[in-house]
Amino acid sequence: METYKLKNDLKVFGKEVPTFPVGVSDAFHQLITIIPDGSNRSYYGLSHMDETGKIIYKAAAEEKYAGEAEKYNCDRYIIEKGEYLAVTLADWRGKTDCIKDMFHDMMEDDRADKTKEVVEWYKTDTEMLCLVKMRQPETIH
Repeated sequence: METYKLKNDLKVFGKEVPTFPVGVSDAFHQLITIIPDGSNRSYYGLSHMDETGKIIYKAAAEEKYAGEAEKYNCDRYIIEKGEYLAVTLADWRGKTDCIKDMFHDMMEDDRADKTKEVVEWYKTDTEMLCLVKMRQPETIH
């Protein structure tokens, strides 16, 4: 496991996948299809567990300009800047069944901020980065 620093907040847009895990592939396909340069940007999966233990998953694309989310009738999300625990998954298309296990292992790390969404960053058709926000060091008074 490595660490990754996101220098700025990242604006993304997309939709929640109400039937997770079913429908994730379709949600990304819809995003890629409605965006004119759909294959020339990064895509993200954002997820967290609600109070009942259900996983809330959002398929999202990088926002290239202000108002793009509204143009495509999508919701806007922010991936917070800061330090993340990171694991790279090569050839991710054939390994989607192990992604949940990777995040589970990362969340077991004492540095993981369990109050934040986890991030799947689909950098390319073959490389994906699993990101878990790290807790902020506690301030001593």
